[in-house]
Amino acid sequence: MTQAGTMDIGEVAKAAGLPPSTLRYYEEKGLIRSVGRHGLRRLFDTAVLERLALIALGQYAGFSLAEIATMFSSDGRPQINREQLAAKAEDLDKTIRQLSVMRDGLRHAAVCKAPSHMECPTFQRLLRFAVKIRVRG
Repeated sequence: MTQAGTMDIGEVAKAAGLPPSTLRYYEEKGLIRSVGRHGLRRLFDTAVLERLALIALGQYAGFSLAEIATMFSSDGRPQINREQLAAKAEDLDKTIRQLSVMRDGLRHAAVCKAPSHMECPTFQRLLRFAVKIRVRG
């Protein structure tokens, strides 16, 4: 039986949809903190679920774990830099534009009447676009 307001690592893993190894890794990286142990099992405050949700959101948005770690103050409260969020939103806009060009080019290539894709001007533009994106990184 865990203490009131705490969950053992298995309960957190199940509630968050993460393997316990990921929770241990996050703890090792300082992203989450256990509050004790019950036998050999780590205990976490129930607030860890909100923190894990913020970590998941950050990862989905494309932030690295190191970047996400800077978004929490020493007491564990979120301390998110708004400029950093705006910059990531700009990065996402750029990625969306690039993916839209790729999607449209692939759709055209799927129905193009040219004898060969290599003879299709739209497909040739798509090839140049892919090289340009790769070179820019």
